[in-house]
Amino acid sequence: MTRLPVFDAHLDLAWNAQLGRDLTLELDDLREHDPVAGQTACVTFSELRRAGVAACFGTLFACPAGEDYPQGYEQGEKDGWKGARRQALSQLDQYQRWQDAGYIRLLGSGAEAAAHVAVWTPEHSGPLGVTLLMEGADPLKSASDLDYWRAAGVRLIGPAWGRTRYAGGTDAPGPLTGRGHELLIAMRETGVALDASHLDDASFREAAPLQPKMIASHSNSRALVSGNRQLSDEMALSIAEHGGVIGLVGHSKFIRPGWEDGDTRATFAEWASHAGHYSEIFGWQHVGLGSDLDGGFGLEKAPAGIQRYEDVLRLLDEVPEEVRDGVRGGHWLKWVEANL
Repeated sequence: MTRLPVFDAHLDLAWNAQLGRDLTLELDDLREHDPVAGQTACVTFSELRRAGVAACFGTLFACPAGEDYPQGYEQGEKDGWKGARRQALSQLDQYQRWQDAGYIRLLGSGAEAAAHVAVWTPEHSGPLGVTLLMEGADPLKSASDLDYWRAAGVRLIGPAWGRTRYAGGTDAPGPLTGRGHELLIAMRETGVALDASHLDDASFREAAPLQPKMIASHSNSRALVSGNRQLSDEMALSIAEHGGVIGLVGHSKFIRPGWEDGDTRATFAEWASHAGHYSEIFGWQHVGLGSDLDGGFGLEKAPAGIQRYEDVLRLLDEVPEEVRDGVRGGHWLKWVEANL
């Protein structure tokens, strides 16, 4: 039986390249020479193809300076955008070079995505379809900068990661800033969709009425794991009412309450419980994948049983058979075709 291709709504591909990883290698070769210590890689282009991943949202992620990444950009109201912009432009260039080399195909519309998936097969080594998602809006100087990034291919923006110049975010409570309100209105007017992952509750409540196209690329349920990194039932229901989809993120910390580094990895059944909880609120049609591999963590923090990307699909064994194709990619593909 032919299965629908996989769509993963959150892959930090260019971020990994920025860390020095060569995603054009076979996975075993990458692991042998991996420049990133303590995070066993699971993602390369050949791995994604082997798993049946036809398309994804590929991020432009600018990382602020911190203990784990001191070379990141310095946040600030006046000039904080400059370092963030440099990172995002470098990652944009990486995606364009991958496209020139035939590893990916940048997809700027729902029609392009539908055409790509219709002919894509892993046997013929088809390129990975990538629609660009900006994770954290600090690379934009202001809302007036949106036209540039849309022309460059960005079709979704998550205003926050932690706190940004636009919104409160993970572990950084707060509402939209004035600049954030302007950005949300500009996104609505230009058709750029909102990724609500990482938005703090206060920012989410203000953003949702401003944006008809809203998803959460990689967010599990707060009913099962506390903290503002996860979606409350109210937030999840709002995304579903917007017609959006929520991607299930594969970090054990966001799957099992109280999980800490070194603990036994979460199980696929625990991961699927987040999907089951969402289905009780609004049905399965708004649930998909948003693995976030290798987004700052490797197999050490992914669910037990994941040794490489294709193992992510074992999650589907834990959901009802009749919804597996939808969770695998059908729900995301339907949303993309209708909204981008």
